[in-house]
Amino acid sequence: MQRPDYLEPFVVPVDPVEPERRDTADLYLPDVSAGRSRPAVVLVHGGPVPADRTPTPRDWPVYRGYGSLLAGRGVVAVAFDHPLHSLDAYSRSAARVREVVDRVREDPRVDGDRIALWFFSGGGPLCAGWLRSPPSWLRCVALTYPRLGGSVEPSFRPIDAVGAVGAAAAAGVAGAMRANELPIVLTRVGLERPDIAATVAEFVAAARIAEANLTIVDVPAGRHAFDTLDDTDASRQAVTQAADHILATLR
Repeated sequence: MQRPDYLEPFVVPVDPVEPERRDTADLYLPDVSAGRSRPAVVLVHGGPVPADRTPTPRDWPVYRGYGSLLAGRGVVAVAFDHPLHSLDAYSRSAARVREVVDRVREDPRVDGDRIALWFFSGGGPLCAGWLRSPPSWLRCVALTYPRLGGSVEPSFRPIDAVGAVGAAAAAGVAGAMRANELPIVLTRVGLERPDIAATVAEFVAAARIAEANLTIVDVPAGRHAFDTLDDTDASRQAVTQAADHILATLR
């Protein structure tokens, strides 16, 4: 029986880190023997994912791989499940993301003033609220092969969010000016599904007009989910490059 795509191994070789499992989240911890708190990267999986699928996303090789990679680079990584089982579940998923972020920031091993959020695939619309009104402790929003539009509620449209912030920043609105400076790291694949690629192109165009702080990591021969499906040096380089950009914002 063929292994499903979501159980394919992570393409980047990593030293596995066994997470500290909680009810709501898994924490991948770096060596914290020095006793100082560390920045955290919260990994937000995509979807919709069927409610009866096992294992759940936080146990998929790709997120265990990202968690181990980031912990090995000296930051706390967080993987968790959210209830994006259908396209009308973004509000419930957004509430879960905020709940997890709040709990992570309260952990004494985490520097709550240095947080990055990394959204994947169909989890992309969940970034909209963070782009529209980023808290001071949010240092980066990262997007990897994301869906950034489509049939979702208006409050979950990142294209509209980045455009609105850019317009407000151009008008000199102080809060919007800060939001427009938030680093955004987008990993874009060349062999993306056409419906998703169209939303990414529209987002990039809106971000350019808004003069957003956008960095793009391109994977020209990469497919959606290249980080498990395309076992190539280009895939490994793209994952590493995206992580480098994110970690630079957390220093």
